[in-house]
Amino acid sequence: MKKNLVLNILAISLLFTSCKKDFLDRQPQDAYTNSSLWTSESDAAAALAGVYNGTSVTYGNGNGWADGLWIAYLDCASDNAYSQYPWEGFQAYGNGTVNPSTGDASAYIYTGITRCNFFLANIDKTPMSATDKANMIAQVRFIRAYQYFLMSQLYGDVPLVTTSLTPEQSLALTRTPKADVTKFILSELAAAAPDLTAANNSGDGHITRGAALALKARVELYSADYKDCITDCQAVMKLGYALYPSYTDLFRMVAQANNPEIIASVQYVENPSANANGVLGVMPSNSMGGWSSIDPVQSLVDSYEMDNGKPITDPASGYDPTNPYANRDPRLAATILYPGAPFYQASGVVGQLAKTVSYFDPLDASSADYYASGNNTSPSGYIVKKFTSNLSDFDNLFQSGLNMTVIRYAEVLLTDAEAKIESNQIDGSVYADINLVRNRAGMPSVDQSVYSTQASLRTLVRNERRVEFAFEGLRWFDLQRWQTASQVMTGIVYGAKTGTVDATTGKYTITGAPLKLETRTFAAKNYLWPIPQSEIDLDKNIKQNPGY
Repeated sequence: MKKNLVLNILAISLLFTSCKKDFLDRQPQDAYTNSSLWTSESDAAAALAGVYNGTSVTYGNGNGWADGLWIAYLDCASDNAYSQYPWEGFQAYGNGTVNPSTGDASAYIYTGITRCNFFLANIDKTPMSATDKANMIAQVRFIRAYQYFLMSQLYGDVPLVTTSLTPEQSLALTRTPKADVTKFILSELAAAAPDLTAANNSGDGHITRGAALALKARVELYSADYKDCITDCQAVMKLGYALYPSYTDLFRMVAQANNPEIIASVQYVENPSANANGVLGVMPSNSMGGWSSIDPVQSLVDSYEMDNGKPITDPASGYDPTNPYANRDPRLAATILYPGAPFYQASGVVGQLAKTVSYFDPLDASSADYYASGNNTSPSGYIVKKFTSNLSDFDNLFQSGLNMTVIRYAEVLLTDAEAKIESNQIDGSVYADINLVRNRAGMPSVDQSVYSTQASLRTLVRNERRVEFAFEGLRWFDLQRWQTASQVMTGIVYGAKTGTVDATTGKYTITGAPLKLETRTFAAKNYLWPIPQSEIDLDKNIKQNPGY
């Protein structure tokens, strides 16, 4: 990977990738000067589109200010999932073997930040209304803040760059303490919020006030600044957001137009656009045209309660280990395809489905989805269903128009609840927040006789976050801030138990032991990711994280 900060000059030309044709046809036609870039509001809008098109990670197709592939794959670095293909970059993060020279998955990249800095340094030249200009500036400040949030969470101290640099300057940077980067993020979001539209859904993916306040609340929760976190959550709650009625359909394209739950999302355009979403194809199994790259693990499956609200470890829950998926939290079936679960079999072409239902069978050696075939099938016996619950939604899983959610209202509700629990401000609003999320999914309200203390509510809200946001890119950050990865990221990782699936009824009969995927280790150093060695080789002022 080349030094990302050297790209500040190249970013000027990269902005053109989203510009309209008449903009590119302006004189002079053989070169672009800075003065010709900012002559009208349409020029500024084209430059803003270029900022949105800047990727925040090196892995994936690079569409959007946050990458859809990154959002989905990040759970493979947590206790939610296993990445079976080492070359995809996340397996080493999950099993603790990562080092500064391994892994293609890196968020240590400044391309998007460079675009933001270039935009902010030049937008004032544009003749346009002060209100519209302030709104554009606020959107870019949010995007830059988000990228610094991602990098500082994963790497800790990172260079804080807020101006355009020369190549020489970019090679002489030092790491800024994370505490200072966090202060910058919070101040940027606070400054941006008043200039952003208060609408609860922009309809076109542009950043709104709710996004700035919700991200600010997330950062404050992660920083244990619970007072300000609660204040910002309450501000978001006044903006008109609401939970989408169906948890399953929330992640379908049909639910994305003016959805009041979506606060911020990466926008995609269906094939043949170059801005299509390429992540969905990595989720389904072979028979559905997918790769089974992100494999849910048994500990995640076990975290879903019974539909009566009791964990499966409760002797009174009614859990039947011989029929393990029956009568469970409906979010399990909405999120994970497990042995015996019904689905519509693809008929050779992704998106063209047969009329009869099939039952997922990863356990029969003759099945196209057999776990040990090595042919794009899941070695855990589980696959991600959350984003592909209806395969008929897509003509091409690898070039879809499904947007990827970055922040949604359910997170704000659980953030508000957690901040109050950690502050020991336990009142009716804590239960109300959690109940809204649970009830929407079809789960009963919290049993207040069981969950009445700070400790018990902490356990509840942490598990609620796990099952609600599985494969939405939040689990690793939760383990990191709770400092619980050392307990849950060690030892053998298991999948489903071996057995048989009746092709006619879907009945799953367990006959053997659980599938073993890998043995993981986790050291204290793994709470931060290593700075890529290529960066340190280029800038000797950049020091490696401890332990690497």
